[in-house]
Amino acid sequence: MDQPFDLLIVGGGINGVGIARDAAGRGLKVLLVEQDDLASHTSSASTKLIHGGLRYLEHYEFRLVRESLIERERLMRIAPHIIRPLEFVLPHHRGSRPAWMVRLGLFLYDHLGGRDALPGSASVALRGTARGAGLKPEIAKGFTYSDCRVDDARLVVLNAIDARERGADIRTRTRFVEAARDGDVWIATLADSETGARSVARAQHIVNVAGPWVDKVLGSVAGAAAERAPRLVKGSHIVVPRMFPGEHAFILQNADKRIVFAIPYEGDFTLVGTTDIAVGSADAARIDDDEIAYLCTSVNDWFATPITPADIVWSYAGVRPLYDDGSDSASAVTRDYVMKLGTGEGPQLLSIFGGKLTTYRKLAEHALEKLEPFVTMTRGPWTDCEPLPGGDMADGDFAAFMRAVRARWPFLPAALAERMGRAYGTRIADLLGEARSLADLGADLGGGLHEREVSYLVEQEYARTADDILWRRSKLGLNLSADAARRLTEYLAREKAHV
Repeated sequence: MDQPFDLLIVGGGINGVGIARDAAGRGLKVLLVEQDDLASHTSSASTKLIHGGLRYLEHYEFRLVRESLIERERLMRIAPHIIRPLEFVLPHHRGSRPAWMVRLGLFLYDHLGGRDALPGSASVALRGTARGAGLKPEIAKGFTYSDCRVDDARLVVLNAIDARERGADIRTRTRFVEAARDGDVWIATLADSETGARSVARAQHIVNVAGPWVDKVLGSVAGAAAERAPRLVKGSHIVVPRMFPGEHAFILQNADKRIVFAIPYEGDFTLVGTTDIAVGSADAARIDDDEIAYLCTSVNDWFATPITPADIVWSYAGVRPLYDDGSDSASAVTRDYVMKLGTGEGPQLLSIFGGKLTTYRKLAEHALEKLEPFVTMTRGPWTDCEPLPGGDMADGDFAAFMRAVRARWPFLPAALAERMGRAYGTRIADLLGEARSLADLGADLGGGLHEREVSYLVEQEYARTADDILWRRSKLGLNLSADAARRLTEYLAREKAHV
């Protein structure tokens, strides 16, 4: 019989693939199963930020903020193509938090994590300046600080690719059904999410990182100790046409003391979010009318030109599986992660509650620390300085990298070169190869998406459907018509039939 896997990881979101990558790099035999596409749920429904979490300081989550700020700097270095600095403008008026409180918070934010690569915070004038363009004229001053933006779904995919290249078995569209102990291993039943066909896997240990479904997985493991169900909090976002010029973002203070971001997005748009709504089910990941009204009102309190629901070109929602710390409001629930490990000898079950995009790499290290007494690893922590696929560019200099791209493939239109460079980094060479013209990339299926790129995404990045490509491997869906999406679906079906 085949040697059992060391780890069976249930969940293909950011934390699952982060653990898979780290574990595979330490010599462990890893199987990861995801019931849908990679990043198809919470991990692609974020605010697209790598950040310390300025507002968490109000809830005294200093450990989480410090760890997040340190990770922000590390992630910039290992993935400079998909993670880049972003200046935030925090406008202030009489009804906002007191200015002294904001300055104190920004001072802590500057110093908690040993800031290195990003500029510090500052007080700034807004009225009549580029930073204040678009705001109501009575808003005269504010503050600035820096964090980073990220393509969240691509961060997941790149970790999965790296895990695979280090030996992990990554299976998408594969649902975890149940597991039971058989001596010193788990026997897990898996099912193809599309056909229902079942298979069996043997693993020494299970890592339950199923996000909003973490308690469902716990209930499907025979003999697993019951844990408090996660606190499910829905966060929703809307995307509207560009609201303001410039490449800075805004962090807006609401009368209810929550904050909402307005972020330049995909060139022509502004991303607005998020909400915090307690929900009872992981299946509640749909924005509702009240959330839309809340987000519109939030930005209209600050901007001169209002937005309405009719302006929305796209919206999305995700359910965050937060650890239930007993907080009264959804906004106050801790964003930190909690790990629960089975006790005693024999096969272990590690369940992970909570967490955030920024801390996924450190969470993976902590998960393997928990499992270290039960498995033999060939090395210690290693992911803090090893580039993610495509991130191995000299000095992390994306501008210099793009100059080289334009010189090698001069036929690429500027916008297409930028998109591909951001998405694939140095692995753009694997995609374009010796191409000497756009014709060498095959037919344009819409929006600069050529046949060669589609084949690459299917063969190398686990994409199967038009949604996988248009909304997770890219955001081309924002600019493509329904007809173009249908043509892509038909093309994928034809290609699959020829395999």
